Amino acid sequence: MSRSPRLLRRAGLALGLGVRAIITPVAFGTNAIVDDKDGRVLLVRHSYMSGWHLPGGGVGVGEPPAVAVIRELGEEIGLVKSADPEFLGLFTRKFGWVTNLVALYRVPQAQFAFVPNFEIREVCWADPASPPENTAPGARRRLAEFSSKAPTSPYW
Repeated sequence: MSRSPRLLRRAGLALGLGVRAIITPVAFGTNAIVDDKDGRVLLVRHSYMSGWHLPGGGVGVGEPPAVAVIRELGEEIGLVKSADPEFLGLFTRKFGWVTNLVALYRVPQAQFAFVPNFEIREVCWADPASPPENTAPGARRRLAEFSSKAPTSPYW
């Protein structure tokens, strides 16, 4: 008899976690600051949203975010090789009813062979202290922090 209440509690906990995941889902993503020897940073223009953004994307189930950022750079910009990613911070962003957690990495010494593709239409190198006017707000904040023009915020 003592097992039944314990099993019911576990079942109730599992059900509660499942309901919570539906009501307050969290998506985990990663972005990269890819900088060159001249101090410029790489920005990408997506096919499905306007403006310039830092390259990156989703983290797969059980995938380490440092692995995900390298995979995403391979998919998006044709990353050939780089030094190991350096973790810069974890940020939160509310997107509709979903919370996004974004792990930001600096990926130094990146070499890539970009070819426009279904997801990424264009790339550009930009001065992080003065990014293009149509740079997305989250990317603009990260670049201001990266160039020491602003203190770090926990919000994307």
